[in-house]
Amino acid sequence: MNSQAGPVTLPIAAVSQLRMELRHQLQSVAGESALVEADLLLMTVLDCHRAQLFSAGDEPITAAQHRQLTTLVARRLQGEPMAYILGKREFWSLDLTVNGATLIPRPETEQLVEIALQVVTGEQARVADLGTGSGAIALALANERPHWQLIATDASQAALEVANGNARALALCNVEFRQGEWFTPLAGEQFDLIISNPPYVADDDPCLEQGDTAMEPRTALAAGGDGLDDLRQLIDGAAGFLHAGGQLLLEHGNDQRADLTRLLTTAGWQQIRYYEDLSGHDRCLLATRG
Repeated sequence: MNSQAGPVTLPIAAVSQLRMELRHQLQSVAGESALVEADLLLMTVLDCHRAQLFSAGDEPITAAQHRQLTTLVARRLQGEPMAYILGKREFWSLDLTVNGATLIPRPETEQLVEIALQVVTGEQARVADLGTGSGAIALALANERPHWQLIATDASQAALEVANGNARALALCNVEFRQGEWFTPLAGEQFDLIISNPPYVADDDPCLEQGDTAMEPRTALAAGGDGLDDLRQLIDGAAGFLHAGGQLLLEHGNDQRADLTRLLTTAGWQQIRYYEDLSGHDRCLLATRG
């Protein structure tokens, strides 16, 4: 986690001057994205769009806006992710509320949504999203397929409160949120598709202490010594909650393919397929109930 000694000092100045000052101050935590983050913080404080921000170049900010901006900059310089500071993150063109109780939705996870929409072809379907966090995957699917019935689960009540709030804000009524570990909230039910972006990082992986990840919920990221603890549970248990021919769709680490193939084959899964992300790394797997 990054930190900066001493208080944040910002001039009460014109917006254009503040943009350059913020870019300089944020360089240590944001790198090449420093100006983008400066604009986002200013847009938040000024409650304006980007075009309005640029047209306000010579206008000074108020004392109240200055205090708010100073507070937000201090949070960022302590390493807090921009998504938590702004309280939102876009996923599948949906504006989602996020906070420290939820993982920050990543663009690469949108691939799960793409695959699900391709492989589940029926107008009616029952889909379970396990470990839903902010509700990103379930809400994206619910928005695209209003006749699907989605069950979204999470062990964290705090995360489910965020997900429920996102569903209400988006006026999506075809998602039901349930609290519990993995399959526990699904007892006695069956689905056409089970989808999940589970924790898949090894407990001692240095990436857990770097960048935004350092301030995200550890339970949403780390999964044992080899990063496979939760993937094992999903692979071993999912078939009992799927209709015949039902499918399991998972995000996973880019170096886990061999281990996952062994686990899937042993558990009797068929038609195993892997999908690469835009960087050419293994990112998702799809398997059919045997």
